[in-house]
Amino acid sequence: MEEKSSVTLENILHAAMEEFSDKGFLGASLRQIVKKAGVTTGAFYGYFSSKEALFNAIVEPHAAALMGKFMAAQTSFAELPEEQQPDHMGVESADCVHWMVEYICQHREPVKLLLCRSEGTSYEHFVHNMVEVEVEYTMKYMEVLRRLGHDIPDLDEQMCHIIASGMFNGVFEIVVHDMPRNRALRYVDQLRDFYTAGWLKLMGQ
Repeated sequence: MEEKSSVTLENILHAAMEEFSDKGFLGASLRQIVKKAGVTTGAFYGYFSSKEALFNAIVEPHAAALMGKFMAAQTSFAELPEEQQPDHMGVESADCVHWMVEYICQHREPVKLLLCRSEGTSYEHFVHNMVEVEVEYTMKYMEVLRRLGHDIPDLDEQMCHIIASGMFNGVFEIVVHDMPRNRALRYVDQLRDFYTAGWLKLMGQ
C-alpha cells in the first residue's frame, strides 16, 4: 500500500511539473494534472489541498535553499569586523553566486518554475525579495565605509535597488536560457566582475 501511495505521489508531481512548466501556475489546470497523473480528483486531495499547495511542494525546497545560502553570505559579510569588510568586498558574494549556479544546474526544472512560472503564488516576488535584502545590506555597508573614513557618494535606496535588480536578473538569466554549467559559471563571473567594478567606482574605492 505504501509503495502504491509513493508511486501515485510521484505521478502527481511529474504531471504537475509538466503542466506548470508549460502553462505557468495561473494557466495550469488541476483537472489536466489529475488526468495526466492517472488519479481521481479525490485521490489528489489526499495528497494536496490545492493547486497552490502542489506548486509550493515542488518549489519550496529550492526557494529555501537559494534564499538560505544568500542570507548566509550576507550575514557572514556583515558580521566581519568593520575594518576587514572592504578587503572582503565581493568574496562572500562570489562564493554564493558560484554555489547558486551549481545548484540551479542540478535542479533546473523546479528552479525555473520558481523564477519564471510562479505568478499568482507567494513566490512570484522571489527575486524582488532577494534584491530588497541586497539593498538593505548594501546600505549598511556604505555606512560602515563612512565610519571607516571613506568618502561615499549619496546613493539612495532606489538607485541601489536598480543596480541590484540588474545583477540578480542577469544571474538568473542562466535559468531562462538553460545555459550549460561551464558557460553559466563564466557568464556570472563576468557579470559579477562588471558589477563589482561599478560598485567600487561608486563607493570611491
